[in-house]
Amino acid sequence: MLASSDIILAFAGYCDERHFRRTLLTMKNNPPKKILVVDDENDVTELLAYKFKQEGYEVQVINDPLLIMGRARQFQPDLLVLDIMMPELNGLQVCRMLRADVVMKNIPIIFLTARGEAEDRIKGLESGADDYLAKPFDTRELLLRVQAIFKRLATPNGAAAPEKILQLGKIVIDVDKHLLTVRGQEVELTATEFRLLKLLVERKGRVQSREHLLVNVWNYEADIETRTVDTHIRRLREKLGAEADVIETVRGVGYRAVDV
Repeated sequence: MLASSDIILAFAGYCDERHFRRTLLTMKNNPPKKILVVDDENDVTELLAYKFKQEGYEVQVINDPLLIMGRARQFQPDLLVLDIMMPELNGLQVCRMLRADVVMKNIPIIFLTARGEAEDRIKGLESGADDYLAKPFDTRELLLRVQAIFKRLATPNGAAAPEKILQLGKIVIDVDKHLLTVRGQEVELTATEFRLLKLLVERKGRVQSREHLLVNVWNYEADIETRTVDTHIRRLREKLGAEADVIETVRGVGYRAVDV
C-alpha cells in the first residue's frame, strides 16, 4: 500500500506533467515574438539580448550592419531594434532598405542612437521607423515601448471599429485587408501610419489632440514627445498626395479628418 507521502508525490508529478503539457501547447499556439537587435557595440547587443530573453522573447543580434538583410530574411523578426550610428551602413540607410523590401517592409523598427536631438528624431521617423529612443536609455522604457508596439499590432482593428470599409472622399480603407487606396491607386503605409489614418477617418470631423493620438495609436502616455505625431502626420500627408488636405491641422490642439 502506498504511503500518503507517495500519493502526494505522485499527484504532484501528475499535476506537473499536466502543467508541462499545457505550457507546451500554449507555446505551440503562441510562439514567442522574435526581436532582431542591430548595433555595432557588443555590450549593447549583449545587454538587450539578455533583457529581451528574460521577458520571453526570441532574440538574435547583429554587430555588423552589412549582414542585416540576409539575417532578417532568415530570422523573420516581429520587431527590429536598430542603432543609427554604425560604420559602413547606418541605421537610416538600413531602415530605408527594409521599407523598400517586399518581405520586410512592415516590420516595426525602434531606433536606438546617441543622437537625441529633435532633428535627428524626425529624420529617424521620416525614414520609416516606428519609434525612437536616445542613448543612454533605460531598458525598462525600451521594454515598455516594445510591448506597446506588439499590443497595438495584436489589435489592429480596435474594439470599437465594426466597419470593415472606411471611406473619406477618394480615400478608401479596407480594414481587414490592411489596404489603402487613394483615387483608386493602392498606397503603401506602415502599420503605424495605417492605424493613425484609420483612427482619424473613424472620428471624422472630431479634433484629435496629439496626446490623444499618442495614447490611442502608439499606446503611450501623453508625456512622450508629441513631435512623433507631427512627423507621422507629415509622412502620411505625403503619401496621400492630392488628398492630403483631408487631414486638417487644428493649431495648438492636434488634427482632424475632414471632407474636402
